[in-house]
Amino acid sequence: MRARRSGRWKAAHRRWRHSLKWRLVTLFLLLALATTAVFMFGTQRALQSGWQGWVRPIVDDYAERLVAEIGSPPDPARAQAIVARLPLSIRIDGPQLHYDSHPRDEALHARRFDPSQWGLVRHSADGYRIAFGLAVPSPEARPRLAGWFTLAALLLLTALAYAYVRRLLRPLEAIGEGVARFGRGEFGTPIAVVQHDELGELSERINRMAASLQGMLDAKRALLLAISHELRSPLTRARLNAELVPEGEHRDALLRDLGEMRDLITDLLESERLAAGHAALQTEAVDLAALAREVVEAGFAGRALRLDLAPDIAPVQADPTRLKLLLRNLIDNALRHSAEAGEAPTLFLARHGSGAQAQLELGVRDHGPGVTDEQLQRLAEPFYRVDSARTRSAGGVGLGLALCKLVAQAHGGELLIERAQPGLRVAMRWAPARRGPGRD
Repeated sequence: MRARRSGRWKAAHRRWRHSLKWRLVTLFLLLALATTAVFMFGTQRALQSGWQGWVRPIVDDYAERLVAEIGSPPDPARAQAIVARLPLSIRIDGPQLHYDSHPRDEALHARRFDPSQWGLVRHSADGYRIAFGLAVPSPEARPRLAGWFTLAALLLLTALAYAYVRRLLRPLEAIGEGVARFGRGEFGTPIAVVQHDELGELSERINRMAASLQGMLDAKRALLLAISHELRSPLTRARLNAELVPEGEHRDALLRDLGEMRDLITDLLESERLAAGHAALQTEAVDLAALAREVVEAGFAGRALRLDLAPDIAPVQADPTRLKLLLRNLIDNALRHSAEAGEAPTLFLARHGSGAQAQLELGVRDHGPGVTDEQLQRLAEPFYRVDSARTRSAGGVGLGLALCKLVAQAHGGELLIERAQPGLRVAMRWAPARRGPGRD
């Protein structure tokens, strides 16, 4: 139990340290308490230090007047008239008279006439002792709810301070959401400027920065598309000329290099088209199992490859061309990196969940050497290749998994890359529409 409480306290402390709003509210509350304490202490010290020099002579003079008004010998009726007129308590002790204007129990009596308080004592010439003091209200007359009212007022002020701080810091939430959108490449929705203060200016600056980044990315994309298109024509002519070269090792090497250049240009063009997301897709009803078999028969016939395709997957709305591109890249990547493995890669199609929450997985699992944790996080980056793949014989330019990630995102899904012990498991997971209007 103690460990659980300690864990909850540590978690709450971490959340408090992470929350700027709660730290500001705590600061305001502590500041209010400290200000109140300093004010009360200062006032008390001022009264105590000024009592002897300023107030005491006035009170002494007034006490003498009251003693004279009571008379000698003291008259209880006059004393009672003074008590009725002023918030004072009077006690008279003498040879023939004992009078107490506020008879209470001994504890209250001792406190009321404590010399350290406001009480003053006078001795008359005829032997009477007259003690004055401030009347202590009875317990019934004291406002019992004053403490609760004070606490409630303090809590109310804290709540108002929190609401005000939350309102002041509301732009931070919008800024955080906007930065997350910009980080995903979604520049269409700027950060809403809700306040015209420093945070509002920060929002506007981030919006301008995002617009500048979008312009640079669009310019880069346009330049890349233009270069890729311009390179296709001379590359096609170079390949035709290479076909006229006499057969031999040099001709094969030249054709292989030209083929790699062609594939690179094709992948670059496709990656830029897929950067538009779903708008780049041409969807239709697709039988995923039949499409997977078609890809295997067309490009990987005779290769060691296992199929594990769920038979009860209904046709879904998807772009068959982009799904074929995804499968070709995944299969080619798996075959290339598990050539020396004792078991063939597996092309799988599976469904997870049911009803509206159902998701599909289409991917490949290999039994190769795998990758490290650091490499795993970067496998889908453009042009990234692990050290074991940086050879001509291994092939590839590092765009295959990056294209697969773009295909998955364009379909509203994600590309999962997991270590399978041994090897890798790479799959596109998404929740596709089961039927639609046909080709978009």
